[in-house]
Amino acid sequence: MRDFDQMGIVIDWVDACRTGDLAMLLDLYADDAQLECSCNGTNHYRGRSELETYWQPRLNAYSTAGFGLEEISPVPNGVDVEYSVAGSLRIHATFRFSPEGKIYSTVCEPARQNPPDRSCC
Repeated sequence: MRDFDQMGIVIDWVDACRTGDLAMLLDLYADDAQLECSCNGTNHYRGRSELETYWQPRLNAYSTAGFGLEEISPVPNGVDVEYSVAGSLRIHATFRFSPEGKIYSTVCEPARQNPPDRSCC
């Protein structure tokens, strides 16, 4: 196993999401990577073609609505990220990596959403 910067790979992933760069995003994944998304039912995607089908419409939406990194932290065997879309919808994602330094597995689900601001002037 070679040494690689897991956090750096996820920062590159964030950058690809912010800029809507599908090719860059897909290049971060291993050829046989898998993604499990529980944001709207549970859906599974495997391999570059299925990941492209998953990511293409989302990247278009992210670049229009805005994509923000809220939290990033190393966890045993990977990295956890919380990001927001349009400044409000929050998503939690966990990344696992192949020995070659590619994203092998991503699991995402809705994160705890920010409560509405109820402050008074």
